[in-house]
Amino acid sequence: MMNADKLADIFAGGSYEINGVHRLVIQPKSVLREFKTIKYGFLFVVRGEATISVNEKEYKLRRGSVLHAAPGMRMDARATGLTEYEYYTVYYSFGDASGGRECDVHFLLDPAASPRVAELLAVLHQNARTKDGIGRLRAKQLFLSVLDQVLTGCKHREAVSAPGRRAIEAAVDYINGHYMDPLTLDELAELHAMSPKSFSYFFHKHTGLRPIDYVIHYRMERARELLGEGNYLVRDVAVSVGYANPLYFSRAFKKKFGVSPTDYALQTSNRRPE
Repeated sequence: MMNADKLADIFAGGSYEINGVHRLVIQPKSVLREFKTIKYGFLFVVRGEATISVNEKEYKLRRGSVLHAAPGMRMDARATGLTEYEYYTVYYSFGDASGGRECDVHFLLDPAASPRVAELLAVLHQNARTKDGIGRLRAKQLFLSVLDQVLTGCKHREAVSAPGRRAIEAAVDYINGHYMDPLTLDELAELHAMSPKSFSYFFHKHTGLRPIDYVIHYRMERARELLGEGNYLVRDVAVSVGYANPLYFSRAFKKKFGVSPTDYALQTSNRRPE
């Protein structure tokens, strides 16, 4: 995986040329058939969403995403959003072999979307066709400004997300140890020194579930274990995993597993060896 510092080092000291800058607007649901890349290049998304496959690895792109690919890679794409998919491609070549070896990879950068990046790309697109020395210098300057904005955004996102990740890991451990207690979003957020909105965002980002959905998921898994291990009454299992109302628990269990707690316990009992 190419990180921001590594990429900055390559372009800060490397010898390279900008070979072309193109702007494309793709209609919703359009599909770009597979082709093979012939140059090094960056793809900067300024509007819309798309799914792109590079050598069979799939990337989800959105406004602000930056994709890199190297020569000889198989690529196909499809616009997935409800609006037009707009992007810029910047093709480049290295003046020496070392930079090429380091960039013979495909990767995705995902900084926050920046209006400044879109503005710089538009100016770069306008200036990229000039062939004189000053024009080429101007194109390089603009390209480096774009990279500076993108890589700075990546570093900022990494710095912001690291504390969030640690807080969510601690929150998951807390839920796993206190799932039988009454748990609310406000209480979980306050316990981990975050606002409910931020806590819910980071929790979903790192686990794929909203906080209360995770609580329900974990409780149901523990309930299933209890029902499968012994002849416990449903109401006792309900209280053990945090539900004072057995009827509410039964509805949640059936919604999760497609079978009532009583029926699940009977099925498990019938499967046990005598």
